[in-house]
Amino acid sequence: MLDWNDLRYFLAVARDGSTLAAARALRVSQTTVARRITALEEALGVRLFEKRQAGYTLTPEGQSLLGQAKTVESALNSFADAASAHSRDVSGTVKITTEEVYAITILAPLLRELHEAFPEIVIELDTSQSVRDLGAGEADISLRSTKAESQLSAGLVGRQLCIDDWALYCSRDYAARNGVPRNRAQLKKHSFIGGGGGNLWIHYQNWLQQLGLEQQVAMHHATSGGLLSGVRSGFGIAVLPCVVADGDPDLVQCLTPRSDHGRLLWLFTHERVRHTPRVRAVVDFLYDKLSKHVRKLEATRQAA
Repeated sequence: MLDWNDLRYFLAVARDGSTLAAARALRVSQTTVARRITALEEALGVRLFEKRQAGYTLTPEGQSLLGQAKTVESALNSFADAASAHSRDVSGTVKITTEEVYAITILAPLLRELHEAFPEIVIELDTSQSVRDLGAGEADISLRSTKAESQLSAGLVGRQLCIDDWALYCSRDYAARNGVPRNRAQLKKHSFIGGGGGNLWIHYQNWLQQLGLEQQVAMHHATSGGLLSGVRSGFGIAVLPCVVADGDPDLVQCLTPRSDHGRLLWLFTHERVRHTPRVRAVVDFLYDKLSKHVRKLEATRQAA
């Protein structure tokens, strides 16, 4: 059977006129070159070279096949070049799914920087309250909170960012007008903003019920971004992610977050796309920037 790799040896000997010169060009032994030429001649059933004192000379048959061998070599080189171009192509659409509150705060400025670094990448940002299935191709990257690594779906590849603490916050304007509540009894004298949508409101509402604070909810927002806007407006108090709110100078943490939730914030992609250049570029960029954001917050907390 013909080994296409043997054409490299045929072309090298034809160009250089000897197995020794071909061996040097190909960085193999002279014996290897001679053996591969013999194997090619046997596979083709054609004698390609005449062995002479001055070196190897193409036979008429070898001369007639030389042009076609060059055509095959050119096609293989073009194929390799095209494959290499694909491996370096950092362009196209990358879909990121996350909670709205992350998208409009910590991600927004990073995506501007990402565009400056990779102008050929188009970001599609999905803030739907439904959890997207990365394995099914519903998104390429997810900034997501989960309780344990063992709960991750098969094929997910994750980079851990931080503990996903959430706490109660108010604005500085609200604090100036109403004070900052520091315990459950004081919380009962304040207005709350409820909602957040999806699973967030389920857990948030349950926590408010446990504290006997659900009757203090004076306004509902449909999304996590709505909770943030309500707090910033000075309307009342709401639960927000610490990785977002602790970096906002206009927000004041009322109570320390619960320590028993066991949730971590992850940056996920899927095995099927993790090596796609544009996805890899975005994941690496976001992880680097988000990690720096987390470290800066931690340094600020320790200094406080």
